[in-house]
Amino acid sequence: MGERLPIIYVRGFAGGQGAIDAAADDPFYGLNEGSVHVRVGANGTPQFYQYEGPLIRLVKEQGYDVRIEGSQQRVLLDAEPGTLRADSVWIYRFYDAAAGTFGSPSQAYDIRTAAQGLADFIALVRKKSTGHPPVYLVAHSMGGLICRTALQVNLKDPRASVSKLCTIGTPHGGIDPQLGGPIGGWILNTFGPQGSRIFAPEYMLEYLYPADAPGPARGDTRRLSGAFTPDRVLSIVGTNARDYDVALGLSSAVMGVQSDGLVAIRNAYVVGSARAYVHRSHSGRYGLVNSEEVYQNLKRFLFGTLRVEIGLRGLAFEEARVWQAEVRLAIRQLPVLIHEQTADHYCPVDLNAEAKRIPTPMSPVPLITVFLIPNPRNVARYALDVTLLSLEERGGIFGFGEHLEQIGDWQDSLIVEVVLSEDGALTQIRWEWNSTLTERPGMAELSNTLDWAAGRSADGSWHPVIPLPNVAARLLGDQASLALAVTHWN
Repeated sequence: MGERLPIIYVRGFAGGQGAIDAAADDPFYGLNEGSVHVRVGANGTPQFYQYEGPLIRLVKEQGYDVRIEGSQQRVLLDAEPGTLRADSVWIYRFYDAAAGTFGSPSQAYDIRTAAQGLADFIALVRKKSTGHPPVYLVAHSMGGLICRTALQVNLKDPRASVSKLCTIGTPHGGIDPQLGGPIGGWILNTFGPQGSRIFAPEYMLEYLYPADAPGPARGDTRRLSGAFTPDRVLSIVGTNARDYDVALGLSSAVMGVQSDGLVAIRNAYVVGSARAYVHRSHSGRYGLVNSEEVYQNLKRFLFGTLRVEIGLRGLAFEEARVWQAEVRLAIRQLPVLIHEQTADHYCPVDLNAEAKRIPTPMSPVPLITVFLIPNPRNVARYALDVTLLSLEERGGIFGFGEHLEQIGDWQDSLIVEVVLSEDGALTQIRWEWNSTLTERPGMAELSNTLDWAAGRSADGSWHPVIPLPNVAARLLGDQASLALAVTHWN
């Protein structure tokens, strides 16, 4: 099991004064809310699936401590330094000063003030926790921008203060209505704090980057600055616009299908971070925060012991064609996919573009980053579904002469069984392509093995290679294979 450090939750935007007051009424700022709806199957039909909410699951499954006793802030202030449990959950209540229900005038909300308050809150949690550990930050939507501002501006030593950051539906690249014009402006002015300005790139540059430090290249606010690096970040990206019902669905109509209903897919991640794409909307009945998919990704990111980066190596595809890959990740006994990056959801992997970024032809084109968590039975089974899609392109025009709509050039599922020791160390990977199995993929015995071989690389990582089936090799080149990079994660 990975390190058990204090978790600080930072919620997203609440709305107008009434919504801020409602958020302040909740002891957990809504982070205890669960759900009973899940979309499963090819057509996404709603089904009943009872999910208890992320905070309750952390308490029940991970044994985390939640101290309230009238006020979490008072619990922290009254405790002697170094006496509180490190495996604890704290809610950063930055909206309380803006609430109008406590008998004093509400204060105007400001993201920079909230970020400084978060930095102070982190320092207080660390001071009062046993061992004065760094913390985990978990943030939804605008809360991720508060976290980034604290990390990039307010914390003197962010790596010592924060171990990991998970952002959920955060508009790292701002919010840009697809339709634009007065409708888009109305949405942001109605549902965005301080109107659209807080999510405009020019204003984001002001609060995300110190005045005495250079801003990101080309003004790309998705890029971190300072000592905190993107390899310590997980960006969870929502891809379901249709279920975001704010403003009677007008928000999702304005933001377009390439979004979670509010945040565009292309803006919802930190450049260089690990990413998980889940088919959930920004909030609501099918929202990101109150979903099994997000919790499963979160707990693996926080408590996993291994980081596995998977990519395609040695690609030699036809350059006259535009190539995309679809990637889905399933885990046995879970009713949902924890990663779903597909053309149907407007977020396939652009293989042509990714291939241009790699340093050498044999460098892997990244597909997915997975975090593995010890299993009580020491064996976990995964299915990585990969589909290749291509279209011929000449002079910027697509040709459809040999095209079969929605049919991949190749599709197969890699069934993987990860065998861990009792202390969470990887000992073996068993694998087989679904196309070669003679039984159901959830039950079949897997015939290929890869034994852990740490130490072959200078950093102790492991880089096994899994050959592709012959059909895929003919499409991508004889040297094409699935490359894994397995490293210890803490």
